[in-house]
Amino acid sequence: MSHPLHNVIAQTEQVILGKPHQIRLALTCLLARGHLLIEDLPGVGKTTLAHVLAKTLGLQFQRIQFTSDMLPADILGVSIFQRDSGEFKFQAGPIFAQMILADEVNRATPKTQSALLEAMEEQQVTSEGVTRPLPLPFFVIATQNPTHQIGTFPLPESQLDRFLMRIQLGYPDAQAERGLLSGVDRRDIVAKLTPQMQTSELLALQQQARQVFVSPALLDYVQAILRHTRESARYLHGLSPRAGLSLLAAARAWALLDGRDAVIPEDIQAVLPGVAGHRLHSVQDVPTSDSERLSRELLEAVAIP
Repeated sequence: MSHPLHNVIAQTEQVILGKPHQIRLALTCLLARGHLLIEDLPGVGKTTLAHVLAKTLGLQFQRIQFTSDMLPADILGVSIFQRDSGEFKFQAGPIFAQMILADEVNRATPKTQSALLEAMEEQQVTSEGVTRPLPLPFFVIATQNPTHQIGTFPLPESQLDRFLMRIQLGYPDAQAERGLLSGVDRRDIVAKLTPQMQTSELLALQQQARQVFVSPALLDYVQAILRHTRESARYLHGLSPRAGLSLLAAARAWALLDGRDAVIPEDIQAVLPGVAGHRLHSVQDVPTSDSERLSRELLEAVAIP
């Protein structure tokens, strides 16, 4: 692992205790130029993880608290009439930042949720007929509560597909929870964090991740995974070509985190649950929490070339 990434992970693990795998997945998502969806119960550290990554990476950060009465203009911005000049001036919304925390995104209506679609896919915003680019890097971390909770609007599949990964933090183990209970308030620790990487370094690492080598045999492996989901009667729908590209991008970034310039099968297996879990649905209507099992069954069904 390169030195700046080692420092980023080490500092993040000082705050988010007992979750090294989830931290690596979040950084993998960022290096792959994707966006991250964290689905879990309130109070397990979803928001804290976003704050820590923003501080550690030195990124311009905006938090958007989604509510049922929020409008798209609250996210994108709006033109306001300036009496002095007699003209309308665009007031940029909170989406114009390098890292966005879309907190409890599924508490907003589908109309408001859709305001993120163009920004996440094309890194630009079109408002009132004018297209405006977003800053680079641009990374969205969205959190959502389980859909069975009151006051939530399930994300449509088109919105879910914009997220490279979906992960869950879960409850901490006994040792990590003991550290949380007996240690300093996490907010005090976050306030004292210092950036461990320059923006130019992060952009360079994102470009480097795209150059990580994938052999033809591993491309066969990815294609076999995609083909199995499309032909198996186990799944309601197969994985799309975009899902295959996302799987490769995440595997390249995971390999880079390990300091390698080539992808190995274990990289694909490490990221597949996060990449495929929110895109796969069982014909038996298996709950979302069972997506990990669906992914594990998929890996067991497809042999490594």
